Amino acid sequence: MRTLFFFVLLLPVFVFSQHTLSVTVYNVPSSEGKVSLAIYDSAASFLKFEKVVKSGSTSAQEGMTTLIIEDVPEGEYAIALFHDKNGNDALDTNWLGIPKEKVAFSKAKMRTFGPPKYEDCAFTVKSDEKISIYF
Repeated sequence: MRTLFFFVLLLPVFVFSQHTLSVTVYNVPSSEGKVSLAIYDSAASFLKFEKVVKSGSTSAQEGMTTLIIEDVPEGEYAIALFHDKNGNDALDTNWLGIPKEKVAFSKAKMRTFGPPKYEDCAFTVKSDEKISIYF
C-alpha cells in the first residue's frame, strides 16, 4: 500500500518534468546529408561520444534546419552539432583532427585552438525550450 501511495504521488513529477527542446540551426550550407546533434550534461562528459545524454539528427535543409528533441529532463546542458554532409554518421576531420564539416555549439563558437568549454555552451532547461544555433 505504501509503495502504491508513493507511486501515485510521484507519477506527476516524472510525467511533467520532461520537456521538448527545439533547436533551430541557421546558416546550414547545403541540403546534402543531415544535421546531427548531441546533448551533454556536464563538463566531464562534454564531447565524449559515450557520454551523450540525448542525440538526434534530421535531413539538412539549406539555410535553416530544425531538430526536435523530446523528453529532456530539467537541468543544465550543452549542445554540440555538425553538418554531416556526406551522411556517414561521423564528423570528418583532417589528419590534425580539425573538422572538415561545419561544427557549432550552443551559446559558443569554435575557438582558434579547439572547441569551447562546456561552461561556455551551457544553458538551463526548466520548461520547453527553443534554442538557436548558427554555423
